[in-house]
Amino acid sequence: MSVATGPRFDLDDSFARELVGLYEPWAPVAVADPSLLVLNERLAGALGLDAEALRSPDGIAVLAGNSVPEGVTTLAQAYAGHQFGGYSPRLGDGRALLLGEFVVEGGARHDLHLKGSGRTPFARGGDGRAAVGPMLREYLMSEAMHA
Repeated sequence: MSVATGPRFDLDDSFARELVGLYEPWAPVAVADPSLLVLNERLAGALGLDAEALRSPDGIAVLAGNSVPEGVTTLAQAYAGHQFGGYSPRLGDGRALLLGEFVVEGGARHDLHLKGSGRTPFARGGDGRAAVGPMLREYLMSEAMHA
């Protein structure tokens, strides 16, 4: 994994600073020949990102997890909960990594995650990847819920 030289990502790391023990630092697994299928330009603008820079090879490398913005430590979030009828004290993101949080006007925070970025310490048998079809469905559903 390399450090990104393309688009600028102004990310805060409050999760990592304030919630020590609730994550594992973890690097994404590189993707061969990534391409951008869809870009939500309104969301990019609201987060202070340059849509054209995201479409560049360096931008696509960040969105695919092949490089990370300077100063970012990717991490897999941990949590506990009930699963299959019993309490599980150590669950977590098995295929997603947090890069950090955008802090927008008014102080609202928006996490930036890589989904399908490979197995993490919390993966339970899967390869940690995400197929295009289910990811597009999630994107369409989130857009519908936002509308």
